Amino acid sequence: MQRRLSKEIKIGSVPIGGGNPIVIQSMTNTDTCDVEATLKQIADLAKAGCQVVRVAVLNAEAATALKKICTHSPLPIIADIHFDYRLAIQAVENGVAGLRINPGNIGAKWKVQEVVKAVREKNIPIRIGVNAGSLEKDLLEKYHGPTAEGMVESALRHIRILEDEGYTEIKVSLKASRVPLMLEAYRQIARLVDYPLHLGVTEAGTVKSGVVKSAIGIGTLLAEGIGDTIRVSLTGDPLEEIPLAYSILRVLGLRKGGFELISCPTCGRTQLDLVKLAEEVEQRLEKLPAPANGITVAVMGCVVNGPGEAKEADFGIAGGKGKGLLFRKGEVVASLPEKELLPALMTMIETYLQNNSQQIPTS
Repeated sequence: MQRRLSKEIKIGSVPIGGGNPIVIQSMTNTDTCDVEATLKQIADLAKAGCQVVRVAVLNAEAATALKKICTHSPLPIIADIHFDYRLAIQAVENGVAGLRINPGNIGAKWKVQEVVKAVREKNIPIRIGVNAGSLEKDLLEKYHGPTAEGMVESALRHIRILEDEGYTEIKVSLKASRVPLMLEAYRQIARLVDYPLHLGVTEAGTVKSGVVKSAIGIGTLLAEGIGDTIRVSLTGDPLEEIPLAYSILRVLGLRKGGFELISCPTCGRTQLDLVKLAEEVEQRLEKLPAPANGITVAVMGCVVNGPGEAKEADFGIAGGKGKGLLFRKGEVVASLPEKELLPALMTMIETYLQNNSQQIPTS
């Protein structure tokens, strides 16, 4: 697929846009004032393969906490700020690598100028984030509710405020909980500006419902060549967002890192509890460090066709009645009792990881 060529910006040392690989982001759900808890969650996200993390800055205490968080964080920090320009300036002074702030919402022109002055000195990008659920009142009236056209007009307003100040280190997002609305908004803005786009379906829901919405929304745009950075927004632990983001990118051939699990849909030939086995493999893989080059793992329910059907998998098991096969790249390595299949598979994968220790880079 041919990707839309956007302007390159940098969040810390992480390049976004300009043809660079799609960047995976997340957001902490800890109290930013609780520095220890926030840093722990950031470290866990980094280990899972997250590359950039956003934190909420609700008050001066949270802005002050950013100094220690930014100093010790393994990932570049983006400060999420609404309305108060002073928090944005304080966040910049305390070391953030990016801001998420809509310049049209922070008041008088001189306040915008003060923020621009602060970010210009350090070349810190600003993400303009439009949300269908909080569109400006006049645009809701003009378009009779939240529409793609209204979202795009809102984004362009904020963009022009920064451009009028001569600042173009900008990233844009236009999120909605309704996938068709989100798709159309991004398609329209992609034709109008060359700034990098951050993709996401906001308020997507829990893992069960949010995965479908995010995969369709984010995946559709990426397949059309639109998008430079993504977040799978889910209700719950942000750690669950990272493997799902990698899955979307892997399916589209845009990233190789992490694990991909292949498992057959079961049929009358299945003679073991394949569902339970596949779930156990998936759970164990989630606890391992994400490999940079990607590993495909197959869990098949038929010793007759399993290895052949999953011959492209790096590692796999194919179960039968009371026994099964351990295989690698379609070649059978061992025939084992059923109860030994899972331990043998995980040992083979863990040994490979120990001997090939390169993990997904976080910056």
